[in-house]
Amino acid sequence: MRITRRDALGAMLLLTTTGMASIARALDGPMDLKGIGEDFAIASDAYIYGYPLVTMEMTRRVISNVAKPEGTRAPMGTLIKLREYPDASFRDVTAPNADTLYTTSFLNLSEEPWVLDVPDMNGRYFLLPLLDGWTNVFDVPGTRTTGTKAQTYLISGPGWSGQVPEGMKELKSTTDLVWMLGRIYCTGTKEDYAEVHALQDKFKLQPLSTWGKDFTPPAGKVDASIDMKTPVRDQVNALSAVEYFTLLAELMKQNPPSEADAPALRRFEKIGLVAGKDFDPKFMDRDWAKRLPQLSYDRIMLHFLSRDGDFTRTNGWTYTTKAGTYGTNYIQRALVTAIGLGANRPEDAIYPTSLKPSLIEDYSGEHKYQMRFAKGQLPPVEGFWSLTMYDENMFFIANPINRYSMSVRTNPTYEPDGSMIIYIQNESPGSDKEANWLPAPKGKFHLMLRLYYPSAGDPSILNDTWTIPLVAKVD
Repeated sequence: MRITRRDALGAMLLLTTTGMASIARALDGPMDLKGIGEDFAIASDAYIYGYPLVTMEMTRRVISNVAKPEGTRAPMGTLIKLREYPDASFRDVTAPNADTLYTTSFLNLSEEPWVLDVPDMNGRYFLLPLLDGWTNVFDVPGTRTTGTKAQTYLISGPGWSGQVPEGMKELKSTTDLVWMLGRIYCTGTKEDYAEVHALQDKFKLQPLSTWGKDFTPPAGKVDASIDMKTPVRDQVNALSAVEYFTLLAELMKQNPPSEADAPALRRFEKIGLVAGKDFDPKFMDRDWAKRLPQLSYDRIMLHFLSRDGDFTRTNGWTYTTKAGTYGTNYIQRALVTAIGLGANRPEDAIYPTSLKPSLIEDYSGEHKYQMRFAKGQLPPVEGFWSLTMYDENMFFIANPINRYSMSVRTNPTYEPDGSMIIYIQNESPGSDKEANWLPAPKGKFHLMLRLYYPSAGDPSILNDTWTIPLVAKVD
């Protein structure tokens, strides 16, 4: 694979700030794995293959390394209930949202299944995607798939084959590691916060052996050796080749590869990575082991540039409809892990992002912009849509009306012809247009359009026939 600087220009519209450095580094010269040996190429493919599983484990360690629930963290098997949207001071996670409150937990299914009891959501939009250790969304209870009435699920692992209790539906994971990454729609008002909090408190999560009994999650054990400050992706990328493959081999014992992975696994045996066994480092060539992690990560980021890179680009927006389930598309799975761990299936959500209005300039609060949806051309979704403003580091921006995203819940006004105009600028467009104002900073910014539950009756988002409007500079 050879990449030129000219080929890279289109990708720069998509990359988050954390990915740009990797692209720039990779573009210092062409990348041709065939020229540096077959074993290196196999090891690099194996690195990309295992990137999601290693990242999931490192994420689990950080999120669950507390004695009791604290903000975005909680011990294994304990529900994390985010109670309000973050403000402009929030720096824990890039690209936060102001549309859904998270209800999440990491589970270990190696000993027994877990029971998830979902209350009657009273018609409120929600989804509870369940990710296996390889980041595949293996099931999605929620409004789109199961409705909003009360539901009880048995989440079981690959080694369990017992009797499913009456009244429960089994959701089978192929790995012992599972991440439930639930989202509940909330308008953000005081009254709506209270309603969602009441729903969150009715969720129950407990081991099957305790079902029907009062259950209090045990306190977690804090491991002082776990780095709780360095971002997870940086921790993964800092692992040496031997450390990385040693951890990957250990994780594969309880999180087995799929049957479709067999051809790839046969190749990986040549460099000492065998499913179900410890990694044998004697196959690792010291001459190239040092460069392997960084070069492999650059390959992941360079997937943006590939013609079959699984991304759609239109009017300055870039997005993918290939997330959540990946089959043997290992590099796409690794890329989504690197820039959007926990991504939904496209049937549930798509996240078009616009980092620049053109190839030669950035978005800047020095200018005024408008995004116009023609009459009848609002995003065809059955859930909701929103347009979110971020600074150049993908965090919220303080503004006089405390608005971080714009959607129909801000009660926007419409033009006489039925169109809707969103005013994207630093200063208010005037009191008569403030309902349509998405405040921008004085400096650089980025935009993200969230499209939840693309309409089954109008599949134009999923088949790329609905065009996202251009964000036009109007001054």
